[in-house]
Order: sequence, then C-alpha cells, then structure tokens
Amino acid sequence: MSIIKVLDHPIVSDKVRQLRSVATSNADFLRLANEITRFVGYEAFRDLPVTSTVVTTPVVPNAPALALDEEYLVVPILRAGLGMTPAIEELLPVHRLCLMGLRRNEETLQPEIYHDGLPKDLKGVPMVIVDPMLATGGSISAVVELARSRGVGPIKILCLIAAQPGVDALFAKHQGLEVYAAALDAELNEVGYITPGLGDAGDRLFGAPVRN
Repeated sequence: MSIIKVLDHPIVSDKVRQLRSVATSNADFLRLANEITRFVGYEAFRDLPVTSTVVTTPVVPNAPALALDEEYLVVPILRAGLGMTPAIEELLPVHRLCLMGLRRNEETLQPEIYHDGLPKDLKGVPMVIVDPMLATGGSISAVVELARSRGVGPIKILCLIAAQPGVDALFAKHQGLEVYAAALDAELNEVGYITPGLGDAGDRLFGAPVRN
C-alpha cells in the first residue's frame, strides 16, 4: 500500500504561505524551498536504520551513539528538483546523486525523458525522488517505473506541494510508495497546474529559461 504524509506544523504552514506568494523573489523562493525541504526530510527519514557505535566527547571516551550508514540514491527531477537537493544531501551523509531529466508535453501533459542518469542495476538500493511539485504525477510515475525495472529498493518521494488528483493517479499505478509533502492541494487547472499551487517551480527557483 502507498501512503502520503502531509506535514502539519505552523512553521511549515507559514513558510508554504510565503512560498506561494507571487511577491516572493527567486532568491527567497530558493531559501524557503530549502528550509521546507529540511522539515519534509526530517519526517520522511524518521525511520532510517541506524548502527550502534561510540563517540569520544570532550568529557568521556567511547560514549554510546548512533550512526547513519545506509546509502541512498537521491534522484532530483530536473530542473526544479535541484532546488531541494542541497537540503537532502545535507540530511543524508551517505548517498549517491543521480539526475533524471523529464519535460512535460504541454499538449498531452505526458512526461518525456531527455536524460536518464539512473544506474542500470540498482540492486535493492533505497531511492529518494525529489521534485517540488507532484501535479499530474506523470513525471514521478515514469521515474518509479524505470527505477523498478532496474531493481530499486524502497522509494520515498519528497515534494513541497502535491495535488490530490496526481497522488491518486500515482497510487493507482504504483504500490508501496511513500510520499511526503508540505501541503496537499485539491485541484489541477485545465493545463495541469496545481491550484492554488505556486506556479512553475523551476521558473520561480531559477528564473524563466531563455528561449530562442
């Protein structure tokens, strides 16, 4: 069974409010995205396996401690996923970063892969998919399908805002996923954008791309 966990915290809610605002600059949007990602990550990685170890403190040697040592595959979906990636990398001390490039066909709303950075054999490695927006669910679904065809292990999906129709579509196609989001919106508009949403996350993070 797949699950979705939406954060319920006043600090996160206030940061999401700022993130949504049309008045928020690119620089502030990037800062807020990183701050919110850390909150989402804390919840998503609550169940990470730990190893018992010891640490020498300024007071005593060999004090009992816990360490994270399982490697995770961190997979941002380009380009917007890059805005969340530094926060995830800071949280996971052992990881590999693999990029996936997908673009949405604006007529069909279906994803098209233009860069496949996943290893050919994933051998049960746990994976974290990073994408600020889970709108139609198409891009994330395509990455999940590709990763599972290569033997990936458990999959966590981290986003800033998800849309209920996209979550429903994703869960109808794939079981065993864990989705973590800072907010869940009810609707998509006629062109597949989350409503009320926050607009195009890539443009708000990095500016609109130059088109010839």
